[in-house]
Amino acid sequence: MNIFETELKKGNFVIGECPKCKMVIWPPSDYCCKCFDKLNWKKSDPLGKVIEFSKKDNAYFCITEFEEKIRIIGSLRNVENEPKIGQKVKLERCSMIDNNYNFELSLV
Repeated sequence: MNIFETELKKGNFVIGECPKCKMVIWPPSDYCCKCFDKLNWKKSDPLGKVIEFSKKDNAYFCITEFEEKIRIIGSLRNVENEPKIGQKVKLERCSMIDNNYNFELSLV
């Protein structure tokens, strides 16, 4: 298990950045995909934006972009109106369930 998954299990959404190349590495890895240096980890900004969304029954799901590079799929909580592309979201909770990443978001 890598550092990303260890932190996700604790409820922390972290991002790896190469100290040498200054690149943000996504998808998560313990090493830079360019120079293979070990990454430094930082907590992500919890605000992102909706890239795409879909609805199943009464639940909305969306692809959300964080820090202009990182995209995750998550469920939207407490949605009163249909989300809009580009609308701001906040990462409310993250975890791992049955070895799968789980992200819960709310519209801002």
